[in-house]
Amino acid sequence: MKIADLHLHTNFSDGTFTPEELVLNAQNKGLACIALTDHDTVEGCARAAAAAAAVQMEFIPGSELTAEYDDTEVHILGYFLDTQNRTLLDEIAKFQTVRQQRIHEMVARINELGVPLQVADVFALANCKSPGRPHVARTLVKGGYVRNLDEAFERFLKKGRPAWVPKSKMSAREAVELIHQAGGLAVIAHPGLNRTDEIIPGLVAAGMDGIECFHTKHSTQMAERYLEIADKFNLLVTGGSDCHGFSKAKPLIGTVKLPYDHVERMKAKISARKIAGN
Repeated sequence: MKIADLHLHTNFSDGTFTPEELVLNAQNKGLACIALTDHDTVEGCARAAAAAAAVQMEFIPGSELTAEYDDTEVHILGYFLDTQNRTLLDEIAKFQTVRQQRIHEMVARINELGVPLQVADVFALANCKSPGRPHVARTLVKGGYVRNLDEAFERFLKKGRPAWVPKSKMSAREAVELIHQAGGLAVIAHPGLNRTDEIIPGLVAAGMDGIECFHTKHSTQMAERYLEIADKFNLLVTGGSDCHGFSKAKPLIGTVKLPYDHVERMKAKISARKIAGN
């Protein structure tokens, strides 16, 4: 059976694999199709697409956007994006700037606690335009200020901890519209992780196309519940491992095996939308 993993990250955001390493790992796991969904960027998609084509693997360009609905944070996955779309690139560039400023603020708060972490070291380790808290955590470990990533988050970086800084977010409707105008499908990511069940009807009304039913943090019972919700609202079903390479313990790529027929349904909706647009 052909299988897919549609939620993957590289070192163009907070993963540790290069796009080429990601494809190699996907090939070793026997995946027929993958999607790259780095946070607030599509920069790694061209390299991932080339690497996938070289081994005859299907590739879907995507991104993971952070948004909010009624003050609830929600992550929205965009699939089949036109990675050259000017509006998309301009908007995610704004959020990359916000991410970089957030790093400065987090490091300043850590410095106020007497830890001499250097912001330049965080950016050097991140080496990307979309840095995040995992990069701060990894730099803290590398500098010997904490023993491991868990300690970094528990002491400094989790919500409610002294170095946590809130994100600036677009609205969920804006995120969906941004994805649609770039030719893509909008999918709510890991709803069980974000505990966002109550806002799903509102997201559907905002134009959401699908829901990530299968995820490494979703239990079997959760997956079944989201499959029922997908059926109720006529949503596409997706799934992925949310692999960040070695950033979050062992690599998770391929641990969520999405049957390929779900990819075919996604492509059919894209085709239908293009026909309707013409």
